Amino acid sequence: MVEAFREAGLEPVEQPVPGCNGANILAPLRGEQDRWVLVAAHYDHLGREGSHTFHGADDNAAAVAIMVEVARALRRNPPKGRGVLFAAFDGEEPPYFLSEAMGSEHFARHPTVPLDTIDLMVCMDLVGHAIGPEGAPDDVRRSVFALGAERSEGTGALVERMARMEPGVVIRRFDAETVPPLSDYWGFWRRNVPFLFLTNGRWRHYHTPEDTPEKLDYPKIEATARWLEQLVRESCARPEPRVRFLAEVRDDASTLRSLIDLLAKLETLSPMAAVGRASAEQLLERCDASGRLGDSERAGLLMLVGQLERGLA
Repeated sequence: MVEAFREAGLEPVEQPVPGCNGANILAPLRGEQDRWVLVAAHYDHLGREGSHTFHGADDNAAAVAIMVEVARALRRNPPKGRGVLFAAFDGEEPPYFLSEAMGSEHFARHPTVPLDTIDLMVCMDLVGHAIGPEGAPDDVRRSVFALGAERSEGTGALVERMARMEPGVVIRRFDAETVPPLSDYWGFWRRNVPFLFLTNGRWRHYHTPEDTPEKLDYPKIEATARWLEQLVRESCARPEPRVRFLAEVRDDASTLRSLIDLLAKLETLSPMAAVGRASAEQLLERCDASGRLGDSERAGLLMLVGQLERGLA
């Protein structure tokens, strides 16, 4: 990772992480303001178990490659406004996951820039594969899910405006609470740092030795890198002095709209997609003016999300 950042034109530093006996690799690109957009991906994986090698192509080499490509592009043509801190975190995988030994949690406890100067933390995990089976519509296969935009003022509108800006990728918003904490954004979320989690979801090769490079969707990876570069530029140039975290906000409506669009496109492949779409439309009608479902109705939403993930894996 150190050499990858250096080849991108940045000067990285190592931050030891005693809990996992590893290190975070941090590469700053200073801006015109002493505020930051943090772009992160974990670079550890599961290693070997007996005779099995866990290659980790999708989890998480693809995200690391995207991060380095974005770093290279921004170093050539720096964004206006805020600086960018690129972070390759160690210790994301078990047995360190959601513990103090996790590299991102260690960074959050010992930040190299003050946490209250980070206006957006973008976390990538499992962003290398096409979504759904062969033969699924391109609009489904090219999807990338964006969770957490609702947790900071103005970020949801920015992501929606950019959702189809880059050919080859479609960004679909989901509320952060539709899934349990899944990656390095966890330590930032619970410290009220604005975050955005980009993922293609878990698939059938997740945490298996079959997660290998030939299964990745390279045109989609390239499109995701181009899209992320533009998102970071837009985020750096935001006019607000500080992006406000929204602790109490939940946006079930954005999740339901994403579900409805995806399920409508899958109806030619499965009759159950039409049933799911109808259920999502009924739930959308029950959202209040802020886009929130009642707690008793969220079980239906979470069931639809789980069914979709299993169906697309």
